[in-house]
Amino acid sequence: MTRLSVNINKIATIRNARGENLPDVGKCALDCERFGAEGITVHPRPDERHIRYSDVRLIRPTLSTEFNIEGNPIDSFRDLVMEVLPDQVTLVPDAHDAITSNSGWDTVANRDFLTEVCSQFKSKGIRTSIFVDPDPIMVAGAAACGADRVELYTAAYAANYSKGRQRAIAPYYMAAKQARKSGLGLNAGHDLNLENLHYFVQTIPWTDEVSIGHALICDALYMGLEKTIKAYLKALGK
Repeated sequence: MTRLSVNINKIATIRNARGENLPDVGKCALDCERFGAEGITVHPRPDERHIRYSDVRLIRPTLSTEFNIEGNPIDSFRDLVMEVLPDQVTLVPDAHDAITSNSGWDTVANRDFLTEVCSQFKSKGIRTSIFVDPDPIMVAGAAACGADRVELYTAAYAANYSKGRQRAIAPYYMAAKQARKSGLGLNAGHDLNLENLHYFVQTIPWTDEVSIGHALICDALYMGLEKTIKAYLKALGK
């Protein structure tokens, strides 16, 4: 069944607003695991406006579930990954000033670069996933780069879900079929929430993992973190 990885970036955003250690990001990561999360995701950016590189170093040895680091594979990010050796790294082509991830890789145009990065991380036994738009050509391109998985960028699905969920998920289904045909594992993330999550994994049941942060933390403001994580697990059929 699809695993739930909780992205804790927003917890770090709240902490950084005051420059202190409240909330404690490391403790929150462990609490997420204790409440049922099956993985922890972080997405450090060069300006460290939320998760800091020091957080990654601190959190890594404390976790008992899967640790996933997302980011643009600039030199400093690659050095961090090779230092802490997460279970999974997700390559995301976000600009340094992007508010949040806003597109997937062109795996055809960037094949040489992505192949080199995948080779570097896989040499250390790190599962490597490439963030892509729901385009079968880009999915096949990720396989050609040597990736183990793709993560489908689900912003368009979430934005169009209320207008017609069958139409919204159609390109994702085709991309997911290509991933399976290409021998790739399948992740998904971005704007998935309690309204649209169940339908996604019901329609594409071979989804290995979803990474959810912003919506989950927003829900936790009202429901509490433990109840929220259990609600997301229930949406995944658990």
